[in-house]
Amino acid sequence: MSSPATTPHSAIVIGGTIAIDHVKTPEAEAANLLGGSAAYAALAASFFSRSVSLIGIIGHDFPQEHLAMLETRGISLDGVERSENESFTWSGEYHANMNERTTHRVGLNVLESWQVKVPASSAGAAVVVLANMSPDNQMEMLDQCGIGNGSAAGSRFVIADTMDLWIEIANERLHEVLPQLDLFVLNEGEARELAGTSNLIKAGRLLLEKGPRHVVIKLGEFGAILFSSAGDTEVELFRTSAWPLEVVADPTGAGDTFLGAMAGYLAAQGAPPYAPAALRQAIVQGSMLASFTCEAFSTRRLEELSAEDLAARLDLFRAATDW
Repeated sequence: MSSPATTPHSAIVIGGTIAIDHVKTPEAEAANLLGGSAAYAALAASFFSRSVSLIGIIGHDFPQEHLAMLETRGISLDGVERSENESFTWSGEYHANMNERTTHRVGLNVLESWQVKVPASSAGAAVVVLANMSPDNQMEMLDQCGIGNGSAAGSRFVIADTMDLWIEIANERLHEVLPQLDLFVLNEGEARELAGTSNLIKAGRLLLEKGPRHVVIKLGEFGAILFSSAGDTEVELFRTSAWPLEVVADPTGAGDTFLGAMAGYLAAQGAPPYAPAALRQAIVQGSMLASFTCEAFSTRRLEELSAEDLAARLDLFRAATDW
């Protein structure tokens, strides 16, 4: 595939889960797939930057071919810890509408006592991505990157994701993470739960009041909404749709692809801070790349995707939304 834009060393550091997935859909089933929030995000970021560092932990049973694929994308695995225990695994089944799924088994394994370890070569990255992991792990990563209490405001850009589990069992700790963020990303169900309201526009404003400078609420097949602080009481909105897919093979990792693509696009623009136009473009780029993830199991579609394929879909999306 075509080489993505190059950026300075350690442009992006991404921490989170690296997993072995077993996925079943109404049409097919596949095992020993590459999974995990950080793995998807790192692969997505590599479309825009050849300076991506992955932070996580894997077990003795982790397939070598997945690591080899990530390395061919220029992703540094210096921050991937190897354990003699078994890898983190997830097994799930999607139902007919592909928006509902049943988790059959979660094997925490190496994650049970994992503590983040960020190599010195990655700790100074301009863009820091806290992919889905516990708020305790997210705080560990922030501390090791030298970010805390606004100490790196303006010179670094921090993006974080979360999930309903952490909202339920680690809410207080999650609220300690939020003020450290430039961009907080979560889906609509999580936004409603964390903000305590069913109205997404109100939820966006309430989430901004918790500390992040920007909030993105993912709407799945219907796109995303960006909320940005524009003064003491003003909130600036940007709404984009998603690319309509006739067939969805496997939606696993689409949200993590969205997260990583945004980070990669922003890092390719140079050092932070980033203008509103760059944030809007990052969301569109992320949404388009995430649509490809859904076209095949795991990262298979992304692995074969070219820069020209992504550019072509962006052109089609621009034409479809022009008015």
